[in-house]
Amino acid sequence: MAEVKVPSLGESIVEATIGQWLKREGDAVESGEAIAELETDKVNVEVIAEESGVLTQILKQVGDTVAIGDVIAVIAEGQAPSAPAQQSQPSNQAQAEEVKPSAPSAPQVQAQAPSAQQASAQQQVSVPGELLVRPTPSLRRAAAAQGIDLRQVQAGALGLGAKPSAPAAPQAAPAPAVQPASQAALRPDEERIRMSRRRATIAKRLVEAQHTAAMLTTFNEVDMSRVIEIRKRRKDAFREKYGVGLGYMSFFTKAVVGALKQFPLLNAEIQGEDMIVKHHYDIGIAVATEGGLVVPVVRNADRLTFAEIEQQIADLAARARANKLSLEELQGGTFTITNGGTFGSLFSTPILNAPQVGILGMHNIVERPVAVNGQVEIRPMMYIALSYDHRIVDGAEAVSFLVTVKRLIEDPESLLLEG
Repeated sequence: MAEVKVPSLGESIVEATIGQWLKREGDAVESGEAIAELETDKVNVEVIAEESGVLTQILKQVGDTVAIGDVIAVIAEGQAPSAPAQQSQPSNQAQAEEVKPSAPSAPQVQAQAPSAQQASAQQQVSVPGELLVRPTPSLRRAAAAQGIDLRQVQAGALGLGAKPSAPAAPQAAPAPAVQPASQAALRPDEERIRMSRRRATIAKRLVEAQHTAAMLTTFNEVDMSRVIEIRKRRKDAFREKYGVGLGYMSFFTKAVVGALKQFPLLNAEIQGEDMIVKHHYDIGIAVATEGGLVVPVVRNADRLTFAEIEQQIADLAARARANKLSLEELQGGTFTITNGGTFGSLFSTPILNAPQVGILGMHNIVERPVAVNGQVEIRPMMYIALSYDHRIVDGAEAVSFLVTVKRLIEDPESLLLEG
């Protein structure tokens, strides 16, 4: 017999929720096979069987919270039993129905009108799984010989002189439970849906970020004309050569890296009364999934080409939506970029991804009139937003950072030098 325990879930994660069971009790299990899926704050983790056998017990149900090392199931040696033949082992109830004793003295259900004592016993309420007679040893032997399950038989139905047990005293109706306000009855056109662990954690972290950091946001706008022109000229050759589209994210990732090099405090975090300034550039890219927002990390973005950035983002986003990311791919980012423009957002205030102290928000590209060299022209414009932790980043530094991102995007060739 082997116990199935909750495995290590990764750095700083100590508990999870049973998301689903991939096997049922009685199923055969092979060593190395996934038998359950755990939902953690960040990713789903499969529980792998370490031994082959039969899953005999499931100790935790879907929705239960479990900690590392908790036993959630038991696997026993052997093979799963095959389905029994339909007529090889009839149930006790079926056996009882098939018993036709030839002698009237044998145990049997009375065909004639029952006596007053029997009628009284038969009027008792049947409780599944409980004996309604007080069987003597001889009664048990006789019933076993005839294949009768005493739990299925009313008192007095056996002609063996059994005395009916006294009916149970009626129980007082339990007092109605007082429901908390959060569990109050809903209207017919309302439904209650329990938050997933990931959604609950996202809610908690976002509130914590607002309560912990001195968060402010500064805004600017970017003329996307030159980036759009480059993409139009290069997109076909780029896809043919690298197998991925040339998107906006590689331009903004390069621009953010260039700006972080000039303003390193936006690539830092606070630990107590210390500032940890990071001289590596691991950029988190926010990805919307069915389970909530996740932020996989593009490592060493300053060393990557445009094609490598696009390839990594496409791969991370696809695996994020398929719940295939590892915990390591979600940890250790130094700065985050989020693109609400993919959903049509024109303007928003991004929330910090703690413990980071800076996050850049991209938005929808909209053609609108702008003044260019004293003339009104229609240009594809994007609002960009930088939220930052004012505890270590001053307003002037944050504004200068965002202006640097704007300058690099509007002069994309400069990204080759500064990004």
